[in-house]
Amino acid sequence: MTQTIVESKSKTAIIGFDQPFCVIGERINPTGRKKLAAELEAGDFSTVEKDAIAQVAAGATVLDVNAGVVYNSNPNPNETEPPLMHKVIELVQGLVDVPLCIDSSVPAALEAGLEVCQGRPLLNSVTGEEDRLELILPLVKKYNVPVVAISNDDTGISEDPEVRFAVAKKIVERAADFGIPAHDIVVDPLVMPIGAMGTAGLQVFTLVRKLREELGVNTTCGASNISFGLPNRHGINNAFLPMAMAAGMTSAIMNPVALPTPKSKIAEKRAAVEAAGIILPDGMDDEAFVQMFGMGSTLPRAGKEMEAIRAANFLTNNDPHGGEWIHFNKPPNAEGGRGGRRGREGGRRRRG
Repeated sequence: MTQTIVESKSKTAIIGFDQPFCVIGERINPTGRKKLAAELEAGDFSTVEKDAIAQVAAGATVLDVNAGVVYNSNPNPNETEPPLMHKVIELVQGLVDVPLCIDSSVPAALEAGLEVCQGRPLLNSVTGEEDRLELILPLVKKYNVPVVAISNDDTGISEDPEVRFAVAKKIVERAADFGIPAHDIVVDPLVMPIGAMGTAGLQVFTLVRKLREELGVNTTCGASNISFGLPNRHGINNAFLPMAMAAGMTSAIMNPVALPTPKSKIAEKRAAVEAAGIILPDGMDDEAFVQMFGMGSTLPRAGKEMEAIRAANFLTNNDPHGGEWIHFNKPPNAEGGRGGRRGREGGRRRRG
């Protein structure tokens, strides 16, 4: 069975057909996040710290690190991104012990991350574009790391899955020319939005099976792409991920965290409850309130997508005896954590 080994200083994550699904946390990425981008330009890493810790707590086994900020003071990412990537990698690996995925379109930023990253990170990414192959594959070989291979080339992203498969095959073959084995290539077959292309789901399931059976490679994707532009995106993602896993997908770049319930929504609900004449216990805090009314939590926690992934791991026998599923579904014990002796006793039905 193909296994892609990704390591930190103290932990190993294995991406493989016979392994639990590898969740690559995507939150450390300023793309589309103006507040985070402004913080990074100002040297403020507080959100990065929170996102790193929250994603690992929610179950991420690898963290993607992207430092792609276009500075207002200097719009040239070739100058600004390498030193920022260096700083962010150092910070994150000092906070959490999971392996990292170094993510950039700037080759110098990728190498800056590789120089400081401990262990064996995943590199994100190489495409089938000729100049990209010539720049990135030597880095992959030099640092002996696995790489994400995205199935587009100089002609762009094809809507034809056969063309995307051909691009992936080309990358695997070119990597072999550099002495890079297929087990160190993690192919992203590119997930199209189902709202724009009705066959997007069927396409990716077929592609993943073909990549596994004919190229023997592991696969990944930007999981939320499938639901882009649609209502109730979590509902679509929750169905897509287990189906992709059943087709043979072995990892995904995704957000494992359900974001906290906003204070504004809590205030609105409290006002509605009061207007309805419902009397609440004195001193009820916001967390107890949102739990009572099924509004989520005031704290970051594992999202519904993580629930779907853990269930699929159990159903495919990649969670022996359901240990992770049981642990995940235990209520927090009195100390605020999951499991533990008290948590196990609390879950038993006692005889009278």
